[in-house]
Amino acid sequence: MPSAHQHSHAHGAGTSRGRLSVVLCLTAGVLVAEVVTALLTGSLALLADAGHMLTDVVGLVMALVAAHLSARPVTDRSTWGLRRAEILGAALQAALLGIVGVVVGVRAVITLVSAADVEAHGMLVMGVIGLVANVVGLLVLAGGRESSLNMRAAFLEVANDALGSVGVVVAAIVVVATGWTRADAVASLVIVALIVPRAFALLRTAVGVLMERTPEALDLAEVRRHLLALDDVEQVHDLHAWTVASGLPVLTAHVVVSDACLAQGRTGEVLDALQDCVAEHFPVRIEHATFQLEPTAHRAHESAACA
Repeated sequence: MPSAHQHSHAHGAGTSRGRLSVVLCLTAGVLVAEVVTALLTGSLALLADAGHMLTDVVGLVMALVAAHLSARPVTDRSTWGLRRAEILGAALQAALLGIVGVVVGVRAVITLVSAADVEAHGMLVMGVIGLVANVVGLLVLAGGRESSLNMRAAFLEVANDALGSVGVVVAAIVVVATGWTRADAVASLVIVALIVPRAFALLRTAVGVLMERTPEALDLAEVRRHLLALDDVEQVHDLHAWTVASGLPVLTAHVVVSDACLAQGRTGEVLDALQDCVAEHFPVRIEHATFQLEPTAHRAHESAACA
């Protein structure tokens, strides 16, 4: 029978898929309208926003696929299920967003040097439509953005696109009011400046998870000090912590306990204390921890890699 955790995870994944599906349909519709309007008006800012929205569509598709895969049940061949798919989805979204940002930035600099004609009224109308769609998308995703890195990436995609739509609207107003068409390219550069740093920050986080780095909020030296302070614990080695997927930090350690502890059968109490320590005392709550309890004599049989 599936556990309560599995039921909860499946329910959360189903909610995420529903949110992502709604936003995907909305974004795809606006993308088509933006591309057509950009070609008719000659607006680089609108085309930049459309390019960004294209990454939104691709990213949302990846996020939807990742959300579906991450909800698959565990098996003996895949003991964590496919939960890491949401990390891969987030990394791909971030990389795609960064690439598009760089390309649009280069194009904007070229346009800034040689001003191009822009049909600002059509650009303004499409910018407002895009902004409304983005706001709706943000409202749909807001409730689930903290549930996983995948949902956080999707929310970031739409949030950045909303900023892009604001840029398009502002640029259109400036062109209508002053006739300064380079405002279109300036808006594109602002959009890029907002997109690229966030994209690479998200990519860095996703790659950190994929490389099984220690969670940023967890200080392993502090963890070791806490464990060594427990009764009957003499040494802690081969201590590792990493993140399998969003909300699933994992820790393992070899713990040398006193001979008296083993002789008096207190290993159960020590194990309980170790589990409670890592679950309660640190910013990252680790509920999935594995401890190997060892007698002092066993240390000589450990390989150098376990030091």
